Amino acid sequence: MKKPETVREIALDLIEKIENNQSFSHLLINDALKKSDLNPMDRALLTELVYGTTQRRITLDFYLAPFLKKKPENWVLNLLRLSVYQLTFLDKVPEHAILHEAGEIARDRGHEGVTKFVNGVLRNVIRKGVPKIEDITDETMRIAVETSLPTWLAKRWIAQFGAEKTREIGLSFMEAPSQSVRVNENKVTVTELQAELSAQGIETERNPYIPEALMMEKGSIAETQAYHNGRCTIQDESSMLVAHALQLEDGLRVLDACSAPGGKTTHIGEKMHNTGEIIALDIHPHKTKLVNKAAKRLDLTNITTEVLDARKATEQFEAASFDRVLVDAPCSGFGVLRRKPDIKYSKTEADIVNLARIQEAILAEVSTLLKENGILVYSTCTIDQQENRGVVEAFLQTHPEFQLERVQLPEKMQAYVKADYLELVPTDIGSDGFFIASFRKKTN
Repeated sequence: MKKPETVREIALDLIEKIENNQSFSHLLINDALKKSDLNPMDRALLTELVYGTTQRRITLDFYLAPFLKKKPENWVLNLLRLSVYQLTFLDKVPEHAILHEAGEIARDRGHEGVTKFVNGVLRNVIRKGVPKIEDITDETMRIAVETSLPTWLAKRWIAQFGAEKTREIGLSFMEAPSQSVRVNENKVTVTELQAELSAQGIETERNPYIPEALMMEKGSIAETQAYHNGRCTIQDESSMLVAHALQLEDGLRVLDACSAPGGKTTHIGEKMHNTGEIIALDIHPHKTKLVNKAAKRLDLTNITTEVLDARKATEQFEAASFDRVLVDAPCSGFGVLRRKPDIKYSKTEADIVNLARIQEAILAEVSTLLKENGILVYSTCTIDQQENRGVVEAFLQTHPEFQLERVQLPEKMQAYVKADYLELVPTDIGSDGFFIASFRKKTN
């Protein structure tokens, strides 16, 4: 009978899949947790090991470099990364336990030579200590290693934000993400939901910036009746700002051009008190199903989904037929590196250029569908300026019928609106990085 896998064996499997298959870390971890019978402490450790080792891959490779004469097999390198992560960043795990488990995994997966190699490297790391990042003289390289950003990305962001801010942003991506909850105020008040969750041992705090948001302090809402019955939704606070930017009223006709998985679509539906009409597009059929599922859970009947590439929207809809249009565009995702650290290793500068073209094309296509004096909101979950202010400037240059207007947000968020748009980085309010710009279509 095969012995059950240990936490570190499962972690190594997941790290391998993330690197070799370019799989999303958050999806793999969630799937592994559902299938496993790990106790709560081991579940937390598994999450920490996978996220931590993936998030700090470049830093760990810098630490390992003096101890490796040549690059070992990929699974061996990942085992060393996993072990050095524990040695350098997890104080509560004893060194002997890390060495023992690494040796056992090496023995099970390889041969005696691999076991001796792994043990030798790790004992050397413990004896000699890892190299010091502050000894790196090149500033870009030092920031890249410390924040575990690819060199090209560190260089790019230093040009956009400056060296010190890039370092601060990079380090903030190493922190565990917070979880925020959007209260469906059509069904329950924020105070009532807080009391309901508190009675179940789930602790929350009011979000200081967004009236309908709660921050999770202890516990999870995913399996609660409040969640299943549509009284709340798990959504990052930065994403909640989009519905505010649209300046919604009851009875409007709204186009959500890139709607999946439906968090912003359903927030729009809630803000309009289940009135009006929301057309939610996505290019993939399985993704529109996610939007429908979210709408059903929240008892929203004002949302209709259609499988359609937003770049072909004018083939389906009449010109000037919507009061509001949202383009929550496909993007590099560089604002959500806390949740999806693998993104920074798979994306390239060429991807950013290509994404900016797609973003501009979607805006150009759906802009004709907006009525005069209507509002078009453009948002992304990236902090890269080419995809954000760069796309805004390109759109305004080719569409004189639109004007940029100050993004309308809850009062305490207004301080973060600069040059009329919102450019949130994770060091601002602790949320994901996010961008929002608002355009109004001029009247003739």
